Amino acid sequence: MKYFRKILLFAGPYRRYGFLNIFFNILYALFSALSFAALIPMLDVLFEKTRPITQKPVFQGVGGLESFLKDSLYYQVSAVAGTDKMRGLVLVISLVLVLFLLKNFFNYLAMYYITFLRNGVLKDLRNAMYEKIVSLPLAFYSEKKKGDVIARITSDVLEIQHSFLSILELIVREPLTILFTILVMFFISVKLTVFVFIFIPVAGFLISRIGKSLKRHSDRVQKEQGAFLSIVEETLGGLRVIKAFNAEKSFTARFRHSTDRFFQFSNSLLNRQNLASPVGEFLGILVIGVLLWFGGRMVLEEASLDASSFIAYMGLAYNILTPAKAISKASYGVKKGNAAAERVLEILETESTIQDPADGREKHTFEKSLRLEEVSFGYGDDPVLTNFSLELDKGKTVALVGQSGSGKSTIASLVSRFYDVGAGRIALDGVDIRDITQASLRGLMGLVTQDSILFNDSVRNNILLGNVDATQEEVETAARIANAHEFISQLPQGYESNIGDGGNKLSGGQKQRLAIARAVLKNPPIMILDEATSALDTESERLVQDALEKMMRGRTSLVIAHRLSTVQKADTIVVMQKGEIVEQGSHQELMERQGVYRRLVEMQQLG
Repeated sequence: MKYFRKILLFAGPYRRYGFLNIFFNILYALFSALSFAALIPMLDVLFEKTRPITQKPVFQGVGGLESFLKDSLYYQVSAVAGTDKMRGLVLVISLVLVLFLLKNFFNYLAMYYITFLRNGVLKDLRNAMYEKIVSLPLAFYSEKKKGDVIARITSDVLEIQHSFLSILELIVREPLTILFTILVMFFISVKLTVFVFIFIPVAGFLISRIGKSLKRHSDRVQKEQGAFLSIVEETLGGLRVIKAFNAEKSFTARFRHSTDRFFQFSNSLLNRQNLASPVGEFLGILVIGVLLWFGGRMVLEEASLDASSFIAYMGLAYNILTPAKAISKASYGVKKGNAAAERVLEILETESTIQDPADGREKHTFEKSLRLEEVSFGYGDDPVLTNFSLELDKGKTVALVGQSGSGKSTIASLVSRFYDVGAGRIALDGVDIRDITQASLRGLMGLVTQDSILFNDSVRNNILLGNVDATQEEVETAARIANAHEFISQLPQGYESNIGDGGNKLSGGQKQRLAIARAVLKNPPIMILDEATSALDTESERLVQDALEKMMRGRTSLVIAHRLSTVQKADTIVVMQKGEIVEQGSHQELMERQGVYRRLVEMQQLG
């Protein structure tokens, strides 16, 4: 329940719907009990137990309350029906029908208002989850499976929504129904009611034993669901590779193994949950059977209870079974929901390792330089950079080259503050970037990566990601600079054409030029190019390189390159090995030194 207390905080904005639900649930529970109690006068009329009452009854105290109420009702019946028994019967039947109608009307209103609360909590919980997912640093997702995160924001949140209704029924509606019913039962016969409720604690104890391990079993089911969703996500993302390597059987086997475990865990969970209904049903009928025996003796032998009251009493006793079963079912739902809430709150309560300081500075201009000062960084226990220093002056282009794993892309991630440095600092115009808000820091930077990340939307909306307020003319200008306008114009619907999931309707060069157009539209003072041409053919590379050169004019650029032919015009080329600088200078200077850079150039030319 500790997790649900935290989830209940999301109900705050919808508390008025909760109060209305409670109010109408109280009325429902009251009329649920009264509707069965109203059967007594109807049965009395049928059994000819009524007696004409012509004088208005007088209340004689609490002890004579039952007689006063009955006599008041019979007085009203006599006043309307007189000696016509059929007319009296129609009158009491009408009373019963009105009470049942009101009971169901209040039930509808209670469910009507709880719908807004449930769906409101569902909406806000999902929104909070999504906001948290996009705010957490990249390092968080290096340890989490995407499918598991998807399962938490979909099925786990939905499980909480279902359990949310269950807990409200558990707290308000069903207990009140039982309470009002018991009060009426005491009103009819104290002796019979005391006898019945000797058995209820025993039944409750047996039912509670069934649900002991439900949370543990539910947690296993939800984790396994996250596992096979991860397999689906990986399969869709790498379908081309799976088919190319004939790995369909291998991935199918992995998926089948996961769904087999899900099958076993689900069976175990549902069988335990399903056991509640027959056990509760049998215990309820057992109580009814004992009640029939004991109450029958009171009617037949002791004559301390009249037949009409006993029949109505039996209806009330049966009326307890439905809410009792609902409470039992709701308690199991709460245990399942508790496991789901734990998984959801694990995400919501995760503290981001990259935070804006309380007095974080807003910086909207780049004036002098970007400096990496004695920076050290590693992923886990593996050091990538050690005491690394580099300066990028305004208006200059610095290129980082070197073998894979030398730390080039890590520098791009650190400068963008996707990760924080382990030691040292990165300063923008002399200000540590950890003292600048993340939004304003990244607002000064444009990023074009090797994997051009595009979204399943129109060309226009993908470019607009760089500046959502841009006009169509500005979008087209950015596309022209990126050498993309020509191919965009040839698409079926031009800038409104959908490019598919991840831009799969476009070629690699077209995708990269769209990514460049997006960066151009943003118009940042600092541009970071992370191997932006390494995955392209010669023709596409020429077009993209031309677009990059046009984009970098007058800007400060940090270029990470694998193909050395693309960085020859850089002001400074930095050659890296194992997180350290081994050479730096212009292309001409480095070629004259005949060091590492020259050997890399010659190897690529030979290749």
